[in-house]
Amino acid sequence: MRNQALILLCIVVFGVIGTCHGGSLRKKYYKKTCPNAEEIIKKATEKHVGNDPTLPARFLRMHFHDCFVRGCDGSVLLNSTTNNSAEKDAIPNLTLAGFDVIDDIKAEVEKKCPNVVSCADVLALAARDAVSFKFQRPLWEVLTGRRDGRVSRVSEAMANLPSPFSNFTTLVRNFANQGLNVHDLVVLSDPSLNPTYAAFLKTQCRNLTDNTTFVPMDPGSVFTFDNNYYVTVKQNKGLLQSDAALLTNKGSRNIVNELLDPKKFFTEFAQSMKRMGAINVLTGNEGEIRKKCFVVN
Repeated sequence: MRNQALILLCIVVFGVIGTCHGGSLRKKYYKKTCPNAEEIIKKATEKHVGNDPTLPARFLRMHFHDCFVRGCDGSVLLNSTTNNSAEKDAIPNLTLAGFDVIDDIKAEVEKKCPNVVSCADVLALAARDAVSFKFQRPLWEVLTGRRDGRVSRVSEAMANLPSPFSNFTTLVRNFANQGLNVHDLVVLSDPSLNPTYAAFLKTQCRNLTDNTTFVPMDPGSVFTFDNNYYVTVKQNKGLLQSDAALLTNKGSRNIVNELLDPKKFFTEFAQSMKRMGAINVLTGNEGEIRKKCFVVN
């Protein structure tokens, strides 16, 4: 599921959860204000995933794109307005999907607990629950208490999201700007293409502007969440230039080798996802709790 984990072109985080990473996020944040919030989100998410096996990858990628622009504040969920082009309309986000499902999950929570649970928390929990669905256990811990941001700008998405064409140096710098390191860059990634595979890929894309054809980033493991992505990378079959970049540095190559061990992969992935979900969050009285995720109150 690296293609399924579409954690997008690469990577994720390493940093101590503190003032910058995590604020006052905590376990069971809604215990008093909406005791069943996490269960409602889980059930609604699993209902949708049961009908659409692509959702785990889509939610992971959406969560990643949200956190890398203004922190994990649900700003990627906002629609553009007459006076503002939102993150959704940035080129890297045009292939994001599942916004309607997030809106549906949020609506389920609103029925029981109006104006209590943030869209940012809904997205973070839905991403975890979607990926965990086939395992029947949570694969990582999600602390809650995020607030929703009111600002969403296409220009910031273009400036902060890693490019699939980035080399290793650029990727490291991009993640360092978020307080993340090389280890997580590799863990959440999910050298040059094998010539035979490159030839195959050329037959799949109709032209340079084709953004509708689905090509697995993790051949042979399309709808399974596992560490097969790293096996693929080692075979020089990484789909993106940023995948190939992981093998151009000795340190990252060593990490790729470590993650060939499934147990190591699941442990490292869980830690990195927890840290990524704490990037520059809004808490306390910051931001707002949106009633509908696609528009500010």
